[in-house]
Amino acid sequence: MTASIDIRDAFKTFGHGPQAIHALEHAKLAIRPNEFVTFVGASGCGKSTLLRMICGLESLSRGSIAVNGQPIAGPGVDRAMVFQHYSLYPWLTVTQNIKFCRQLKAHTRDRTSADVEKAAGRADALIRLMGLSHVADAYPSQLSGGMQQRVAIARALMSRPPILLMDEPFGALDAQTREVMHDLIRHVHRMEGSTIVFVTHDVEEAIYLGQRIVLMAPRPGRIDTLYDVPLPAERHQDMKLTPEFLALKREILERIRETSGMKTDLEQLARLNADVGADAALTTD
Repeated sequence: MTASIDIRDAFKTFGHGPQAIHALEHAKLAIRPNEFVTFVGASGCGKSTLLRMICGLESLSRGSIAVNGQPIAGPGVDRAMVFQHYSLYPWLTVTQNIKFCRQLKAHTRDRTSADVEKAAGRADALIRLMGLSHVADAYPSQLSGGMQQRVAIARALMSRPPILLMDEPFGALDAQTREVMHDLIRHVHRMEGSTIVFVTHDVEEAIYLGQRIVLMAPRPGRIDTLYDVPLPAERHQDMKLTPEFLALKREILERIRETSGMKTDLEQLARLNADVGADAALTTD
């Protein structure tokens, strides 16, 4: 099953009165079934808040978000979330962590022995897909960061969610492990057919993974610009060095600087350095 996401004029405000923080305003976006969409933007632009609203972990102040035409009223089995911090249960093994969601009430209602057997096969398949067979009986404390995140992704996929939401899941990984995880999650996207919404601060990561990029701007948080990624469905790491990739990366970084005020700050810093240099020259004279 695939799923579409329809965000209509979504607002999110924290607090009331003069102290209120407008985290998100006038967010409008349609995400197609089986689309891989990445979100980028400066800190405070509301991208993680919007992701949590899609997940149902955060309520809307105004507007609506719907999945396949049905308004979101809270978390649901049609959406799974992968966080930056792995959130694994330390007392459970890799296999037990992956199977955990099958023990929840939403997944045990009217369950038959055939369903149990099918779920066990699903867990084994995910363990192989994620390259975890050799650590299936290990505990989270015995795994590297990359391995822990593989377990978290496998657990999220266990129930075959139509929508996979990912909030900077590779931010804490080293560069080499991150590249491996990029190719793995793209492989998962092709295999599972899920709609993926991926939040990141890394523009290069956003381009390599996404079919479309949503750039958000801060103060207040809002959707600023949409970019189609001019790369084929089959991708490899060398594409990051192509002129098309680098041009899009420069364009997005420039827009982030403009919308965040960073460009103005850099210009002020350049002027300050020039003034300091001029003062030093006068002192020398």
